[in-house]
Amino acid sequence: MTTSHKFLKPGRLPALLFFFFAITTAATAQTASDTAGIRTLIVFFDGLRPDYITPENMPNVYAFSQRGCFGKQHHSVFPTVTRVNASSYSTGSYPATHGLMGNTVYFPEVDKKKGLNTGEASELNKITAATNGKLLTAISLGEILQNAGAHMMVFSSGSSGQALLQNNTVSGGAVINTSMILPDSLRPILEKELGPIPPGGDPNTARHKWVTDALIRYGLTLDGPLVSAIWFSDPDGTAHRDGIGAPTSMEAIRSVDEQFGRIVAALKSKHLTSNFNIIISTDHGFVTHVGKDDLTGFLIKEGFKKDRESEDVVVAEGAIYVKDHDETIIRKIVSSLQAQEWIGGIFTRAAKPGDLKGFVEGTASFDAIHWNHPQRSSDILVDANWDARKNAAGYAGASFSRGVAGHGSCSPYEVHIALLAAGPSFKKSFSSELPTSNVDIVPTLLHIHHIPIPSSMEGRVIHEFLVEKNKQAVPAVKKETILTSAKYDGGVYTLSVERTIFGKYKYVDYTKVTRVTGTVAR
Repeated sequence: MTTSHKFLKPGRLPALLFFFFAITTAATAQTASDTAGIRTLIVFFDGLRPDYITPENMPNVYAFSQRGCFGKQHHSVFPTVTRVNASSYSTGSYPATHGLMGNTVYFPEVDKKKGLNTGEASELNKITAATNGKLLTAISLGEILQNAGAHMMVFSSGSSGQALLQNNTVSGGAVINTSMILPDSLRPILEKELGPIPPGGDPNTARHKWVTDALIRYGLTLDGPLVSAIWFSDPDGTAHRDGIGAPTSMEAIRSVDEQFGRIVAALKSKHLTSNFNIIISTDHGFVTHVGKDDLTGFLIKEGFKKDRESEDVVVAEGAIYVKDHDETIIRKIVSSLQAQEWIGGIFTRAAKPGDLKGFVEGTASFDAIHWNHPQRSSDILVDANWDARKNAAGYAGASFSRGVAGHGSCSPYEVHIALLAAGPSFKKSFSSELPTSNVDIVPTLLHIHHIPIPSSMEGRVIHEFLVEKNKQAVPAVKKETILTSAKYDGGVYTLSVERTIFGKYKYVDYTKVTRVTGTVAR
């Protein structure tokens, strides 16, 4: 085996990279002949609201949406945060199955006092070590492809944790992230061919260009990976700091659109347009933040938690872990939270599996939102309240979370996202009102490449997008409301969970909380 850094021939992979992908061609030759020469590229724009996709803001993505498929009822996975959705798309499953419960997660075997930041691959590696390799409790795309004799490359200008969760075992293939390169032996090759990784910024333009250069060079080739994925950290990163519609945020949107335009142009110049499917999604929408309250501080003030370092009650974002699962404490915490205007949906475990209402009065169950992991769910999951107010730039949607702008809640502005797809396997100029989710991306990809879909995957094949000879039966689309109420001192709290039912698939559209105040007998 050679490890020469020279190209095998002009335009081909360096020898070391070629070693990783040498059996890709053989693997794809085993698939049906109609997909033997097809590759798939997955593109994620972090924090992409559907209303960003206009001819003025994103001319390249907008043009793509017009010539391919446009899923108008696409869903982020709740909690609507980055690493949950990276894990959900890569495993084709929900947190109840894959076990990555939030951007911050609690593993007492790693740290009994606080949660771990999943944005850092080093923190994820601690979980991997503590769980005997079970960072995720479902098989992910990289592993599936390796088992099929193919490979995946991940390119990312975002966090190292997000990049790793797209191919958490780095099975074959590679992860090329601007903060981490795996395997590490690729770093000198990449820096020689592409130059050093530039510093980050808001917008993160220089790093977006660097990872796009890497994708164009190593991913957009028929002797490369069967599947490539590129994840741009904007517009999320800039909008968190400066807000939705701020000049820098709009610059960030145009920056990533420009890089997508380069990808499309590169495929055209390489005469590979007819060989590559492209699927575009995002991890979540985005809202303006108008909140001032802190969940941990509230629990301390109310006497449920001793201090920020105490182990009696541990908070990991909206997940609350109560020592010894004390149901009396759990009920008291829930009742106190139900009285707070800044609190939205509250969820607890079901009294019995499959129940849609939680065991605590006025809560919905983890089962209702696909969050019922048997080992990793907390005792309580708390969402921030939201409303439809517009910000100064005219963008609707606000959350009672702290900060300038962000995501994570179950508002329609954070759940409702866009799904775009084009390429040889997809219909042209087609739009759909059928529900889809990020968990549906990989089952569809595997179906296209004739690779068996693991039973752990809870997503569906998006047949309506595909050019197929055999038409699939289309189930009726139904709407469902899960309604639950409870009295608290001074009022009544009512939670509704709105879902779309499509055959056996259940999509969470949004949650809504109302409070009726007044003297209420307990």
